[in-house]
Amino acid sequence: MRAMIQLQNISLQRGAKFLLDSADLTIYPGQKIGLIGANGSGKSTLFNMLLGKLPSDTGTVDIPKQWRTAHMAQEVGHTSRSALDYVLDGDSELRRLEQEIVAAGSNGDKLAHLYGEMENIFAYAAPSRAQQLLNGLGFATGDDARPVTDFSGGWRIRLNLAQALMCPSDLLLLDEPTNHLDLDATLWLEEWLKRYAGTLIIISHDRDFLDNIVDRIVNIEKQKLDNYSGNYSAFERQRAEKLAQQQSTFEKQQERIAHVESYIRRFRASATKARQAQSRIKELERMEKIAPAHIDSPFSFTFKCSDKMSVPLVHIARADIGYREKDGSGERCILQKVELSIRAETRIGLLGPNGAGKSSLVKTLAGLLPLLKGERTNGEHFKLGYFAQHQLEALDINASAALHIQRIAPLAREQEIRDFLGSFDFHGTRAFEPITHFSGGEKARLALALIAWEKPNVLLLDEPTNHLDLEMRHALTMALQDFEGAVIIVSHDRHLLRNTVDEFLLVADGNVNEFDGDLDDYYKWLLQQRQTQITAEELSASDSDSKVDKKVQRQQSAAQRQQLKPLTNKLKNIEAQMEKLQKQMSNIENQLGDSSIYDDKNKANLQKLLLEQAKVQQALDEAEESWLLLSEEIEATNL
Repeated sequence: MRAMIQLQNISLQRGAKFLLDSADLTIYPGQKIGLIGANGSGKSTLFNMLLGKLPSDTGTVDIPKQWRTAHMAQEVGHTSRSALDYVLDGDSELRRLEQEIVAAGSNGDKLAHLYGEMENIFAYAAPSRAQQLLNGLGFATGDDARPVTDFSGGWRIRLNLAQALMCPSDLLLLDEPTNHLDLDATLWLEEWLKRYAGTLIIISHDRDFLDNIVDRIVNIEKQKLDNYSGNYSAFERQRAEKLAQQQSTFEKQQERIAHVESYIRRFRASATKARQAQSRIKELERMEKIAPAHIDSPFSFTFKCSDKMSVPLVHIARADIGYREKDGSGERCILQKVELSIRAETRIGLLGPNGAGKSSLVKTLAGLLPLLKGERTNGEHFKLGYFAQHQLEALDINASAALHIQRIAPLAREQEIRDFLGSFDFHGTRAFEPITHFSGGEKARLALALIAWEKPNVLLLDEPTNHLDLEMRHALTMALQDFEGAVIIVSHDRHLLRNTVDEFLLVADGNVNEFDGDLDDYYKWLLQQRQTQITAEELSASDSDSKVDKKVQRQQSAAQRQQLKPLTNKLKNIEAQMEKLQKQMSNIENQLGDSSIYDDKNKANLQKLLLEQAKVQQALDEAEESWLLLSEEIEATNL
């Protein structure tokens, strides 16, 4: 039997609510799946079922027994182990062999066998791989030695992600992996996942992230698992077509129902037509009711702007930005000579590497961080709406959404508050319940609602999309487009940035400058920066090596070449295999590019080609992964 994941006739019930009802799903090896659906539809529950933590109420879940599964833990770790050791713990086979080596003591035969197994899993390159994961996810130099408990909750979630990526796996389950990442780390993760050779199922509300990674969308809707080929944008197009067709069918059905009901009303009491009337009644009972296509978003809010404006709203001149030591011993300047003028038409996206000073600039603009030097001038009518993650924690969990509004607007009428909160999808009693059990997404919506109520003329948004689902992100984008005031955003959501800002500022190297380019140009800039850093490290290493005795160096190089020969030969064999597979893939894609292959008569051939494509793609992905691991081992041996 071909190795694949099969869910057949699955039902999942929580309390009185069915999350899935007789749902089916087949996932082939190497596929990259985006799992989407409204909040509460059952995405995380489905993950728990795939992990074996939760049984289905009906049906069967079949995952190949030999598959290794990795997933990103959502709970925050509290261990005192170093960050590097914590990430290495993700490779359970490595840890098992290390324990057995310790237990083997001086047993030569046992140790030889275990060391052979270590070589087979590229164990000696493991610390290097773990360090690369930490670097890619934004950890600073020296963070690898810090205990996990030293890091904040968001950074510990990053460590969980690194641990999941460290685990050699055939199936990788990631639940909102970008929620605690900045744009730089998101771009790095995206590239890593593109290279991942196994089967990937990812829950994400970041449409650009999904577009660039997945080749299939599974949408949980009406307790079913609906499949769509392609990425998220392709899903939107297909679903729009499906809904349009569904609406047309629904309207035709309504016409038929109206006709049948009219017939029943006319002839039910007629002795000669009674049998026909009963037949029409049974027809109505049998008729499958097609639901109307509800495509309207549950959100209808806007950001109304303050009636009064100043020119400029905020002006910062010759500013040094940073922190004063609490003990008064000195200052730590992060950004120098910053010049920034915010006007009503300003729409800025802030870019820059992690730790370069974006947060410091945001806190300065929010008035939370005084200038070390320079001048700040607020316009007479300056009115700020500021969103940051810490504001979710500042909400009163014992108060309702309505009470939060009432506290800032004591004279507001109850119906006015109800209508306003309804536009953020807090309806009926939900608006008057304590927010104790609100999800992260609901708290974020409430925080945005409190900002919108105040009618600011400057919106300062620091990662506003964390915890928001796709519908809410879309609604937020629309609301920002209509906002008549200034907008300044830090976000890893590229779709939001592309559609709401018209200029970028680059925060890097202690300066704030206009960035001449778009997000694609920024990604190229990041790659260039990384390459520059690698080159600098290589030059530094080269300078250090030049001090080594030349004769000793030649001897070491000769020994190293001899040691690496089996590895380099193996690398050449893998490269030859990859070239062969790429030719096979090119041939298959040429055949799939022929429109006649999609004719009904060629259906069997099409299925055969698609299965062959998946098989070759899996082999190619595995070869690429082997090449990458082998290259890393060679690189680690060279260090």
